[in-house]
This record gives sequence, C-alpha cells and structure tokens, in this order.
Amino acid sequence: MRATGQGEADAARGGRGVHADPRRGLLGRLPTGARRLLWPLVVAAVVAVLVSGVIVVLQPTGPTPAPAATQAVDAPPPTDPELGTPSATTPAPTASPTTATPSATPSAKPTTGRPVAPAAPTVTSKRKGVGVWTFDGVNQALANSGASWYYTWDVAHQGVTSPKGAEFVPMIWGAKSVTATNLQQAKKNGKYLLGFNEPDLKGQAEMTVEQALDLWPQLQATGLPLGSPAVAWGGDRPGEWLDRFMAGAKQRGYRVDFIALHWYGGDFTTANAVNQLKSYLQAVHDRYQLPIWLTEFALIDFSNGVRFPTQAQQAAFLTAATKMLGGLSWLQRYAWFGLPATDKDQTGLFRTGSEATAVGRAYQAAR
Repeated sequence: MRATGQGEADAARGGRGVHADPRRGLLGRLPTGARRLLWPLVVAAVVAVLVSGVIVVLQPTGPTPAPAATQAVDAPPPTDPELGTPSATTPAPTASPTTATPSATPSAKPTTGRPVAPAAPTVTSKRKGVGVWTFDGVNQALANSGASWYYTWDVAHQGVTSPKGAEFVPMIWGAKSVTATNLQQAKKNGKYLLGFNEPDLKGQAEMTVEQALDLWPQLQATGLPLGSPAVAWGGDRPGEWLDRFMAGAKQRGYRVDFIALHWYGGDFTTANAVNQLKSYLQAVHDRYQLPIWLTEFALIDFSNGVRFPTQAQQAAFLTAATKMLGGLSWLQRYAWFGLPATDKDQTGLFRTGSEATAVGRAYQAAR
C-alpha cells in the first residue's frame, strides 16, 4: 500500500460532634460540703498517678527497639492519592530463627502509591516484521517493537537506524525503481529482495504483467533470494495478475523464490478475520507451492471508503492472527502495516518512540 512515493454526604460527616451536649464533671454535680471533703483526696490521687508514671518511664522493662523498626510498625499507612484509601503497609520485621534481635531496617520500603504493573516483555521471532516510514521517534519505536526485520518500500532505510538484531529488507518498488544504482544498493543493503509493490493497483506500482516480466531479469541478477510482486488482491485466483505473472515467469524460466502478499480484512470479528486470512494464504500456497511472506496486513475495510476497527478489535485480531501464522510452516515472515500511528494511520503501533498503542502492545507480545 505504501507509496514511496462528593457534597451532602461530606457535610453530614463533618457536622458530627459539633453540637454535642457540654456537661460538667462529677465534682461539679456534688454539694459544696461534700466537695470540701473530697478535694484533698482527689489531689492526693492525682499526685500518686503522676509519681507512678515517672517511675514507669524511668524503669523500662526491656531493650529499646531500633528506631527504624519502630517506624515501620508505628507509622500510619501511606495513602493512595487516587483511591483515598490506605495502601498495604510493610510488615514489621520478624526475628531470625537464630537471633532474638529484630532487624534495624525493614526488608522493603513502604509503598507510597498504587503499584505500577510491569510492562509485558517484548517478544521477537524470525518471522516478525513491520513496514516502516519515518516519524518522530522512529528509531526508538522500531527498537521497542520487537521486530526482527523491517522494510521501507525502498532499497535503503534513510532516516531509520536498524536496531541490534533487526534486518532491513530492500524493495524494488516499481518500474522506475529498476536502475543500476538501486539494484546495487539493494544488493549492498539486504540479504533478500522484495519485488514490485501492488502492480495490480492504480496509484501504486501499476504495471502490466508483461512490463513486470520484462524487467524481472534485472532483479534476478542481484543474486538475492527474490520475492514475487506483492499484489493487492486476487493472488489465489486463476487469471488474475499474480497468476499471469507466475505463468509467464515459468514460461520464460525466471526465478521466484517466495510469494509476497498483502491482505486487509473488512470483517472486524476476530475469528472471521483470522479464518479469512488463513484461507487466503493457504489457497495461494496450494496454488504455487512456494514459501510465503505476508508483507502487509491489518484490518481495514475499503468496501465503501476507508473504515477502521476499534483499537481493541485490531489488537485482538493481531494477537489471534500472529498465533495462527506461527502454525503455518510455509509462512516464513510477516510484516504489520505499519510502525507509525497517527489519526490517519490507525493501524499503527507507536505514536512516539515510547508510546505504543493498544495494537502496538499486542504486537510487542506477538511472536
């Protein structure tokens, strides 16, 4: 596809106790004579209590706990700023089986907020690829994606740095891309070569079968394993563009090492979409008996303008589809369309170098 071209309840709670009935103490309710008799006894009792308290303070009954341990036991539980409720507190340290002395430092620090769930680990595999064009943060996004290979619809990857362990695959996009310079660049930059991009579609490579066949020997001459032109549709149908190309290549003795395909689904029900994709791939493989690279795929409905599924639908499809693809022995590689996500590119994986979409997170977990 890509051309290089709360209110009342709070008030009620706050009013509690404000209007409680003030009352005098016990002595205030006795006759005056009784008060004169009792007063010395009360004073004596108060003095006795104070003296006892001093004795208790000056005569501790055991070792003083370590300050840090006391803090861990006595500190109020931290409050979650979002929930307004106490979080789980760190338990007081317990004595080791071989000693009665408590540890001076808690084994873990008390939490101060809601625990942050760790990000799901990024997974990769030799099959996992993505179509890439430049945007702010492209290099970080590509590195964070887990893609083991990528392409740019060109023979080079200008503005894109290949992350460690990721392979760039060049493409000869259309008829005008077949130049000595481009072919040399392709040979220098990759170990595989992708053929023409959607030659059966207006606005893309838009080539006749004969034109593509006439140019094919120059792509062959690079010596790189060579993928067929990637048709937009109908790769499983007799008499359509790919079928006629493959027949002509066989007749002329040309080499095609694997079939490159694009697929976009207009049915956003996960099970239906996955089954439709699998059926298409199986039919193409049965027809040509060659390995397949699925170089563009996603859910987009082109039947009446352009309609996208929700992020949740797209992510569910990606997860189920990649699991299905992993079970096809002859499906050598796949590439999601595409890495950047914008309001226009709603199938994309990353809005910035580090901000993955829901689809992007599904892709990171895919194999």
